[in-house]
Amino acid sequence: MDRSVLWRAAAVQAASVAVLSIALAITLPRYFFEDWGWLAGPASWILCALVTAAVVHLPRLRVIVGAALAGLPSVLFVVVGAHWAGAVVAIVLFALWCARLAREPGLPARAV
Repeated sequence: MDRSVLWRAAAVQAASVAVLSIALAITLPRYFFEDWGWLAGPASWILCALVTAAVVHLPRLRVIVGAALAGLPSVLFVVVGAHWAGAVVAIVLFALWCARLAREPGLPARAV
């Protein structure tokens, strides 16, 4: 596991999610999220993961797979009404995925 990638992936994903969430909250009405949150949330999460992949220099497809897997447990948090707690858990899982991914054989060494 690459700890540098872990922290950078967590920071970039958290910042991306925060910025996009604030922008969407400012520009869209509440009922949009009530009606379309099931689609907008995962799409936003994947978009933020693509930003993370670019900034941290990881392969996009593998990062998307990790983002999808890391996002699954957050569904339980949404069901119980703790959406943002689920986002924190998902960011931790996603960062762990990225850190493991950075150490896979066949990936070029990255400058930190």
